Amino acid sequence: MLRIGIISDTHSCWDDRFSRHFANCDEVWHAGDIGSIDVIQKLESIVPVVRAVRGNIDSGIVARSFPDTLSFTVEQTPVFLTHIGGYPGRYAPGVTRRLLDSSARLFVCGHSHILKVMYDRELSLLHINPGAAGHHGWHKERTLVKLTVDGSDLRDLEVIELGKFIV
Repeated sequence: MLRIGIISDTHSCWDDRFSRHFANCDEVWHAGDIGSIDVIQKLESIVPVVRAVRGNIDSGIVARSFPDTLSFTVEQTPVFLTHIGGYPGRYAPGVTRRLLDSSARLFVCGHSHILKVMYDRELSLLHINPGAAGHHGWHKERTLVKLTVDGSDLRDLEVIELGKFIV
């Protein structure tokens, strides 16, 4: 059983509350638009495993350090992680094929800055976009997500609201 923290679209923003919210996590997954490698280094100081993909704003060391996609298994749950993914019924081009090829039961993406958790009945997987945790973009609320992966069981999903984002 693993507790997973999910974050996206930090755009170089670090909030000390990330440490508090992710302190009891076994892993943190960053779904892109990291911005600064410092964000990843700080996450690595609080959790043993950080998995991340680069986003469309990532460049330099961040872009060189992380792939566009990750496909991996946690417990007995196949996971597919990318930045630009869309959502059930409106996946980005090529994403449906990647989800099928990876046999994903959990799909995590970012990019939209919109918190969205949906079950895709057609592909039999849970889709999670944790929204945006940074101070750049059009979102109204900064958010994180946590969930427990226990074998093939996904449970105890928690949405963490960090407060209003004002442009």
